[in-house]
Amino acid sequence: MQTRNITISDRIEAVCPDFHLAVIACEVRNTPHSTGLWEEIDTFCSRFSATHTMADINKRPAIYATRQVYKKLGKDPNRYRPSSEALCRRILKGQELYQINTLVDLINLVSLETGYSIGGFDDAKIRGGLTLGVGEAEEKFEGIGRGLLNIEGLPVYRDDIGGIGTPTSDEERTKITSETTRLLMLINGYSGREGLQEATDYSVELLKRYAEAKELNIDLFNANASGSGG
Repeated sequence: MQTRNITISDRIEAVCPDFHLAVIACEVRNTPHSTGLWEEIDTFCSRFSATHTMADINKRPAIYATRQVYKKLGKDPNRYRPSSEALCRRILKGQELYQINTLVDLINLVSLETGYSIGGFDDAKIRGGLTLGVGEAEEKFEGIGRGLLNIEGLPVYRDDIGGIGTPTSDEERTKITSETTRLLMLINGYSGREGLQEATDYSVELLKRYAEAKELNIDLFNANASGSGG
C-alpha cells in the first residue's frame, strides 16, 4: 500500500525547521477490543503512574516540542493540549483511558509510550495528497467527540477537502472506524528525528501483532526534504 504525497508548509518549517515525519500506510483488520493490547496498555499505565508526576509530562521531549510549536503559532497549549499530553494527564489523574477500537487504542499506546503527536486516519476517506499547514480563523473542523474545534494557530493536515488532523484532535470525516481496512498513521517529530525510527518500529510491531498489518509502506522524511506548501 502506497503512502500519500505529503507536503510541509513554509509556516510549519519556519517555526520548526527540524520537523521530521514518519508515515506508515498499511492494510489492517480492526476489531472492537484486543485483550492482549489492553494488557500492554494497563502495564504502561501502572508503570507511568509509579514513575511520573504531572510536572514531568511537559518535559518529555516530544510533548515539550509540540507545545513550543503551539506557542510560536500563537496557540495556548494549556487550553488546547496535544492529545499525547492529555492522555498522560488522564493516567496521572487516575482516570481510565477510553476504549475505542483496537487501531485507535493502539495508536494511543504509541503516543503514550513516546510522547509523539500521532494522526491515525482511515486512508480510504482521504482525498488527494496532504499538506501540513496552520489552522485559520473560522476554519471548520469537527474534532472527534469534541464538536467544532477552534483550530486557528494549530498545526493541521489538510487533504483536498479540508482539515483532517491536528495534535489536539483528528477530524470526524476521516476517523478510524470498525470498517477501516486501510490505515494512514503519521508520527509527528516536532522534536526532530531522534527517537522517531524507534517509535515507527514499535508502531509496526503493534500493528502486526494486533491488527494483522500487511502491505506496509513506511516513509521517514524532514521538512527540508518534503517540498513547500501553502
